[in-house]
Amino acid sequence: MIQLLTVVSRREIAKGATELICRRPDATAIEPGRFMHLRVGPLLRRPISIANVEGDLITFLFKEIGQGTKELARLRAGDQIDALGPLGNGFPVEHVAREAKIVLVGGGIGVPPLYYTMRRLVERGIACEAILGFDTADSVFYEAEFQKLGPTTVTTVDGTAGIAGFVTAALDSSRFDTLFACGPEPMLRSIQQVPVEHKFLSIENRMGCGIGACFACVCPTPDGHYVKTCSDGPVFRAEEVIL
Repeated sequence: MIQLLTVVSRREIAKGATELICRRPDATAIEPGRFMHLRVGPLLRRPISIANVEGDLITFLFKEIGQGTKELARLRAGDQIDALGPLGNGFPVEHVAREAKIVLVGGGIGVPPLYYTMRRLVERGIACEAILGFDTADSVFYEAEFQKLGPTTVTTVDGTAGIAGFVTAALDSSRFDTLFACGPEPMLRSIQQVPVEHKFLSIENRMGCGIGACFACVCPTPDGHYVKTCSDGPVFRAEEVIL
């Protein structure tokens, strides 16, 4: 569904990272882990994960990487965005047992969809922990917001904040039976090897159409086939994909 989102607020939340809160024309529920395909000017749409939903307000967190995200970061209150979505399949928060022991692991711009996911799990009465990985202290964002939901550990590659190293340095797999993760491909490959019974990965991938028509975002599977990140995912069981 194409809709016009109206920008309510925009702020820088870390070096090169922006929080954009928009009002949408309806207040229907959105599954955590889904994304919107946003158009900025004449450029191709950009897939941006949904970081939070409160009534008719939707929050996006993103890093300024290319021209499209730089244009998004320049928007002001009152500006409108042509949005397609919500798209894709998200994390199965409604199917997780209440007694599950859950850890959410995010790396960099893979952190945003995990905030809404953790919030929804906590609302169901499920205790969760989060591990958030960043490059440096000045790139850390939403740590306080996650801490309000549950125990949160930050790691930085250069050791300037939290635990030095990658997210796996802070992960004690023996304490959990379910893992939700989103982040760069090398991180997700490492997560695939972590001995946790149930692992769900949200894959970051370049997309063209966002609806499964162009086959620009395919990912191989162990049985020799392919899945489309945009329409079959972006969330998959860890054993379903080859990264």
